[in-house]
Amino acid sequence: MAKQDTQSYRMAEYPRPAIDFSPKIPPLKKTRDKTNINIRYCLVEPFAFVHIYWNPKIYELVYEVEEPILDETEISYKDEIIKAMREIVNFDTVVKKDLDSLLEYIHQRFKILAIELGINLNYESYKKIFYYLCRDFIGFNETDPLLRDYFVEDIECNGANSPIYIVHRVYRNIKTTLKFDDIEKLANFVEKLAQRCGKYISYAKPILDGSLPDGSRVNATYTKDITSKGPTFTIRKFTKTPWTPSQLVAFNTLSPEILAYLWILTQYKMNFLITGGTSSGKTTLLNAVAFFIPPEARVVSIEDTRELNLPRENWLPSVVRSATGIGDLGEISLFTLLKSSFRQNPDYVIVGEVRGKEASVLFQGMASGHASISTIHADSIDTVIKRLETPPIELSPTLLNVLDSVCIMTHAIVNKQETRKLKEVVEIISVTPEGIALTNTPFVWNPADDQFYFKKNSKVFEKIRKRYGLDAEMLDTEFRRRTQLIYKMYQNKIFRFEDVQRIIIEYYKKPQSILAKFGIE
Repeated sequence: MAKQDTQSYRMAEYPRPAIDFSPKIPPLKKTRDKTNINIRYCLVEPFAFVHIYWNPKIYELVYEVEEPILDETEISYKDEIIKAMREIVNFDTVVKKDLDSLLEYIHQRFKILAIELGINLNYESYKKIFYYLCRDFIGFNETDPLLRDYFVEDIECNGANSPIYIVHRVYRNIKTTLKFDDIEKLANFVEKLAQRCGKYISYAKPILDGSLPDGSRVNATYTKDITSKGPTFTIRKFTKTPWTPSQLVAFNTLSPEILAYLWILTQYKMNFLITGGTSSGKTTLLNAVAFFIPPEARVVSIEDTRELNLPRENWLPSVVRSATGIGDLGEISLFTLLKSSFRQNPDYVIVGEVRGKEASVLFQGMASGHASISTIHADSIDTVIKRLETPPIELSPTLLNVLDSVCIMTHAIVNKQETRKLKEVVEIISVTPEGIALTNTPFVWNPADDQFYFKKNSKVFEKIRKRYGLDAEMLDTEFRRRTQLIYKMYQNKIFRFEDVQRIIIEYYKKPQSILAKFGIE
């Protein structure tokens, strides 16, 4: 008995284990030969790591999560503590606290329960079990390390007894060693995703579309009636810090000339769409273009699920709300938000994606002088025109004349590496009442040599000159200077969000100072 009391006293004195959910991001380089990949980096300091390596047996890359190894006794204790915690704690309300308070809460409850249950643990075992408690109650169980990985863009589960796949920023699609072997356990996890999204999923309502508290987008299904392998989920991670224009140049997604062109279009309130297939980089480009909006301008954004992260203070972000009751009760649609946005005195309206009747409101806003930028699913200018003219959008062809330019993003394989490219920039010169578009293509990417080509006769630049009374030589000089500035930022490895933002804002306010700093004439 005295030994038990001594052990309990020792446990009561255990300090809270140090845990860091945001360890330093390692520098990763692309490689043409995937068979040479063998890297390991930290996801949760000092407990969880990932090992990415080439597996010659299956002839593909493997993403293996490494977590603390528990012996049978530790597993038994962990399961006992988790069960007891679930019975006494409502973590749906607790999870809303700040992280430090949550960690302290788990630490204190863990010690109390261990002592009450007569569990004897040395400090090393205590630390390991503490990690699993944090992972399961604060985070997202087995998938939590994947969500903590800065380089993971998408997490995809195709059902029970099927490996979870991820989309990695550097190495793209990779199979993980994680899988849900039990359908009931997978269903419980999907329910947890729904709860964290503030939504409900059930047999009666088996499809979930929502956003996690950090902004990550979730799509999930619940029953075998919908997906034959059982519940599924796909998580598109929200990037807290968007890619900067200079980073996109470093990735060779587009050229400095294209960015300078988009900068001028943005400054002079031209209307343009960013198009492409799923996950082709539309929102990434949209976020990068937002750096070019003048610092004093008011921006209103409207999205289905939160993906935009604009580098500015004068920004009103709006997100749709699904029905909260029977029928459409409580629903706030994209259409409703967009109509409301034009009464909020915006200088720029940004719509995450147009796909229905809200497009007519957007184009009417363009026609009334509100600069607008949006994305749409389409892989060519012809497809864009057809989508806008046919149901469910059904715009009048003449209304399309308010659209100035279209940027077309695409997936591409370059040197055996999957990448994203801005395939072409197409200017809309005019659209006839019959829906036939006359266009000009100032920029195009050539897959044969992986180079971007451009011609100087931009019809949108002509429109800007006429509208604002600008001299042709002056606009050409601005285009050249901004091209050089973006290239200099890339050359000098100025990639950080704050640094790029500061330089662009300073260019608007004191252009000669910035040009002199970078040696641009």
